[in-house]
Amino acid sequence: MRPFSLLFIFGILLSICSCRTDFSTVPNDGKLVFSRDTVFLDTVFSTISSSTYLLKVYNNSKNDINIPTIKLGKGLNSKFRMTVDGMQGENNKIFNNVTLLAKDSLYVFIETTPNIADANPDDFLYTDDIEFDSGTNLQKVALLTLVKDAVFLFPKRLSNGKTETVTFDNNELSGFYLDENDAINGNELHFTNQKPYVIYGYATVPEGKKVVFDAGARVYFHTNSGLIVPQSASLECNGNISTTTKQENEIIFEGDRLEPLYANIPGQWAAIWLREGSTAHKINHLTIKNATIGLRIDNQDNTTVSIKNSQIYNSSNYGILAQNAKIEGENIVINTAGKAALACTYGGNYLFTHCTFNNNWNSSQQFALEINNYKTDTNPETSNLTQATFNNCIVYGAFSNELNLDKNDAATFEYQFNNCLLKSDANSSNPLYNFNNTVHYNNIILNQNPRFLSVQNNKLDIDNTSAAFAKGNPAYSIPLDINGKTRTSPPDLGAYQSMDFPE
Repeated sequence: MRPFSLLFIFGILLSICSCRTDFSTVPNDGKLVFSRDTVFLDTVFSTISSSTYLLKVYNNSKNDINIPTIKLGKGLNSKFRMTVDGMQGENNKIFNNVTLLAKDSLYVFIETTPNIADANPDDFLYTDDIEFDSGTNLQKVALLTLVKDAVFLFPKRLSNGKTETVTFDNNELSGFYLDENDAINGNELHFTNQKPYVIYGYATVPEGKKVVFDAGARVYFHTNSGLIVPQSASLECNGNISTTTKQENEIIFEGDRLEPLYANIPGQWAAIWLREGSTAHKINHLTIKNATIGLRIDNQDNTTVSIKNSQIYNSSNYGILAQNAKIEGENIVINTAGKAALACTYGGNYLFTHCTFNNNWNSSQQFALEINNYKTDTNPETSNLTQATFNNCIVYGAFSNELNLDKNDAATFEYQFNNCLLKSDANSSNPLYNFNNTVHYNNIILNQNPRFLSVQNNKLDIDNTSAAFAKGNPAYSIPLDINGKTRTSPPDLGAYQSMDFPE
């Protein structure tokens, strides 16, 4: 539930400005003008309050008027509520004798908290009207919102009055363990595509268990929420290729604010955290949006994290933050992150093929790709980077240097780029960036524009004008691109096979 309703804040502010008693009025004549004839309150989850929406009501006449009633059509039973120029009326539903000055306007703020049972079963819309006056002077403004039924997962209230928590690294977090035999939700370790899921706090997989997400599963995370997979536990995402723009088979993790305003705002929730000692993770066709860290992957138990055909967008810190991890990635797209789209840190073993890493965050301190072999603290601790290989990949972004290689000589630092498009203005005297050294670089395209379709809209497709067009090595080719399109030979670089852009 939203932590605090804005409706009453707006009401208080307006009530301060709405007090006047030195005028006389005439009856309303049914000629009010409205800023809109329908107020669409964006999609909400069942029983969760919406954001607050504004309707302005204008009196264009030369007279101060009296509106006998302003009310919701369903009266006191309506699931909508409103304030009118700071007034709360009868339960925020019914208002009597409202004065509107000549050439002036009223501010009506509207919210709703519907239940799925209140919605039309055919289209899941919950509707009502605001009725101004009655009889021949009756005017209406339609209200509607789309209601999603959902499974809500959250920390339980304990008998001592406190809320359930989980503890990792001596940090206590508001969270809970997923229960495969929950009395209400059934098996919480199996996320299906039947209903969306809304998570409050940190949903945690019990040690030794596996959490599975079916193709088409939708998971919405509230502020300061995430998914934790601890020691000996596993994550399995079984998404698949979608055939429509609805992404019907994609698994999607994102924040729980459904208004269009929040569609691309980073940092709305925490992270998917695969902790040290977790095991055998498999991720296919997963989209992660608007997290702090999309995927945080710590040192596993020497098993490989397999990530295929997946997308991570608008992370306020990292798209993927790997620390001494072991990852094999194919057809991965990461776009826009506050620090790095992909960070392979504190050593590890990494193989990425046909991936697109781009960063257009508004800071010169960000990178599309960052690689190091140590922990950055007061006393740096090193760990061997046994492999960091990138085949047929794109590493690009808004700034002149999107590749950051940082080596500590106390540990191994093995890296190689084969048939990749890279953006870098690093000092050529630094041997890490000697692009003529075939031990580390082969067939590199340097600082040429891949001409993505629309970076701002997270569309990193390319066409035949791209510098990445047909520059891949067939020896590394993955037969299908991220959308299931057959690759040509030679293949294009990155996660997408080229397409014809609309004119």
